[in-house]
Amino acid sequence: MYLAKLHVLNFKNYPECNLDFSPAVNVFVGKNGSGKTNLLDAIYSLAFTKSAFASSDQQCIRAGQGAFMIKGFFEKEGREYELVSAVQVGAKKVFREDQQDYTRLSDHIGKYPVILLAPDDVELVRESSEERRKFFDGIIAQLDKRYLEALMQYNQALKQRNSLLRMFQERGTADWVMLESYDYVLLQAGHVIFTQREAFAAEFLPVFQKYYRFIVDAVEETDLQYVSKLHETDFASGLMKNRQKDLALQRTSFGIHRDDYQFTLGGGDLKRLGSQGQQKSFVIALKLAQYEVMLQHKGFKPILLLDDIFDKLDDYRIARLLELVKGDLGQLFITDARPDRTDALLKSIDMAARVFTVDRGEIR
Repeated sequence: MYLAKLHVLNFKNYPECNLDFSPAVNVFVGKNGSGKTNLLDAIYSLAFTKSAFASSDQQCIRAGQGAFMIKGFFEKEGREYELVSAVQVGAKKVFREDQQDYTRLSDHIGKYPVILLAPDDVELVRESSEERRKFFDGIIAQLDKRYLEALMQYNQALKQRNSLLRMFQERGTADWVMLESYDYVLLQAGHVIFTQREAFAAEFLPVFQKYYRFIVDAVEETDLQYVSKLHETDFASGLMKNRQKDLALQRTSFGIHRDDYQFTLGGGDLKRLGSQGQQKSFVIALKLAQYEVMLQHKGFKPILLLDDIFDKLDDYRIARLLELVKGDLGQLFITDARPDRTDALLKSIDMAARVFTVDRGEIR
């Protein structure tokens, strides 16, 4: 699978642009702030129906305009597909494949897999459990529609249950029968999520360990464990035991929305004991493992977006990553503020690329 053409209209800092891509390596070069990452975000949006960086679609509309549109032409398994994402202020979002509008955006997830590797990804290690859950949920949801449905049902029921708890607190009385209707949904959907997370962690771990060893070229003991209270306590029992606590907190304190993934290196906690270099290597290995697992499940190569990563890695890790690129990772999009560096790196592995120079929303 690869993206052959991209048309952008009033998306972020781009009035309009039409680009034809190589099925191999494409490079966006230009000064910081010129809009290189915005092009990656446009590609990401066609895969996930939403921006990787903006919290709302409205934030992606170019200043002073009332709408944006992104159109992409993908070549996949011998045929071309046209994807369109359009957002207008005050109107419902339109997302379509081959002239057919999606009634549910979730039906699109996983059809055109894209993997983004960006400088801020190290927050997977440093930030809260929510970031790690979001990362793994995002992978599993692209591979299993049942998981995505369960996740959506769970999050909706959780939101409603928490609203009910706040209402109980305000009224000074609790209706446990009413609460049980939401508990039932949490239990049903939560069982699917818990089971799939556990199975996926077991599948993902050896692939991740392989890439970490490749990147650091050293034998360092790494581990990735799925951590859940459901390993110790039955879900129904946990909800029942924590009712009074939930009422006081006005939120649900027990469940799979509290799960985490523990990253360890050499037997110690990566967040506390790992160096910056080790944390970066860990995250790159996570993303490369995501790439391989998705390739195995989908049967074709996902598109890989590498955002400004050469500026954040030392020469050794760059060289190891380039070895993988030379081995054909499928279609790549790379951004770099230093065109001379990118040119030298690609020449070092004898790799041709289509290079686009980006300057304040204009591309040549």
